Amino acid sequence: MAAVFLVLSTFLASAVEVVETLTIVLAIGVTRGWRATLIGVGAATIALAAVVAALGPALTVVPIERLRLVVGALLLVFGLQWLRKAILRASGFKALHDEEEAFAKELEEARAAGREERAGLDWYAFTIAFKSTLLEGLEVAFIVLTFGASQGSIPLAALGASAAVVIMVSIGAAVRAPLARVPENSIKFAVGVMLTTFGIFWATEGAGATWPGGDASLLGVLAFVTLGSLALVTLLKRERLRIAVA
Repeated sequence: MAAVFLVLSTFLASAVEVVETLTIVLAIGVTRGWRATLIGVGAATIALAAVVAALGPALTVVPIERLRLVVGALLLVFGLQWLRKAILRASGFKALHDEEEAFAKELEEARAAGREERAGLDWYAFTIAFKSTLLEGLEVAFIVLTFGASQGSIPLAALGASAAVVIMVSIGAAVRAPLARVPENSIKFAVGVMLTTFGIFWATEGAGATWPGGDASLLGVLAFVTLGSLALVTLLKRERLRIAVA
């Protein structure tokens, strides 16, 4: 049960980050050229691999109880941030994320930027591609390392993330357009729910408590977080309607 949630969570979280990175990389590549853009992506990928290689083995030697307490607390903070934004978007208090709009904005900025070459590379294209890939990739690396270490299977967590990267990059390379049809806002809601669920579950275990039924209790926690989030969406929609009428 936990293994299924682990792979699904890392897959969905990674898919969201890859979609956002692809939007930026495609805009830069189409506008400024692919050489510097792809070199920037490659350099960021190497840096991310170094982070995972350095931190992965270190996390495996930490006692599992302490690790789950710390990771659970971090996932709660991380997951509640995702969930808060997703609830605000679903209720209409925050605009839905639009990849086509983001793509158009990146295109405009890339065209307006001046051209400066360093080491034979378009420096704007390189730095934007590097920064976007690194920042979004660090979130994926955090989820993979924390989920994998807490569950005792970093390779399993990496499998979910790798599958998302391969699938999304393949689609993006084929269509060469932003993946606007991917239900990103719904996926973010699901990821926020899952991160919060694992955060509650692991933090409780790390504090020394025992869940009835073991890993099967994840379903109960997941139902609690999901229903609570949907209830908040309903309440906020009513409040938004009340404000609009007033």
